Amino acid sequence: MIRTTRSTAIRRRRPALFAIAAGVAVLAVGAASAVSGTANAPKAHAENLVWSQDFDGPAGSAPDGNVWNFETGGGGWGNGELQNYTDSRANSELDGNGNLVITARQEGDGSYTSARLTTAGKYQPQYGRVEARIQIPRGQGIWPAFWMLGDDIGSVGWPNSGEIDIMENVGYEPHRVHGTIHGPGYSGAAGPTGTYQHPQGWSFADDFHTFAVDWAPGRISWSVDGNVYETRTTADTNGNPWVFDKPFFIILNVAVGGQWPGYPDGTTQMPQSMKVDYVRVYSN
Repeated sequence: MIRTTRSTAIRRRRPALFAIAAGVAVLAVGAASAVSGTANAPKAHAENLVWSQDFDGPAGSAPDGNVWNFETGGGGWGNGELQNYTDSRANSELDGNGNLVITARQEGDGSYTSARLTTAGKYQPQYGRVEARIQIPRGQGIWPAFWMLGDDIGSVGWPNSGEIDIMENVGYEPHRVHGTIHGPGYSGAAGPTGTYQHPQGWSFADDFHTFAVDWAPGRISWSVDGNVYETRTTADTNGNPWVFDKPFFIILNVAVGGQWPGYPDGTTQMPQSMKVDYVRVYSN
């Protein structure tokens, strides 16, 4: 998500590999090591749960400040984004039904606001299954994400810190989500990536889905609703450093506009909200 200046044109030129199994079509986009969505992710057992945020609390309350930081401000965030991130309850709150709701709004002056929450300095896992159950927003120019950054970003900068995009969606592709890694020598449009297409071709905004990575030394696999669609290893960095064997912090946000998703137009309805039922980390 950070400085990932991946253009629409680049996305559309990437080759596509379709895997058909039991009548279900899954789209895997990217390099040769992509794994088709016919595989199943390992089971996550309750006894292996090491951390969880279930967002229980009264409607209108803030997410737990012992866990979540608010990154605030505008300036494009390296991607030409339009939103100003705030810590206002208008942009992030618990809904009283066990969900965190991050809402992008268009304000009266035409500007956009939203929220970006991180666990930096408070919770930074290394390895395991990192998953969230999310109902994404929809619309042209809307860019929801669930992702991680290396905890040393303050000292080494991006992309040397590493970035693991667990789930990104761009509004003009409502039926697809993307998983990507970024690091030194393979960032932005060069980040090894994969794409999962809804088996029925429906919008991911229609319902909740579980997005996850299974993360181990030298290896990361992505899944949606238990279907593994992509695996990356140290072999995929083309001799550049693999920078994912260290702690990372978790990020949830909804961006508005940018070079990759494009910008809101007359079809975009605001406000748009991302609902997060839970974020969990399991040992592996």
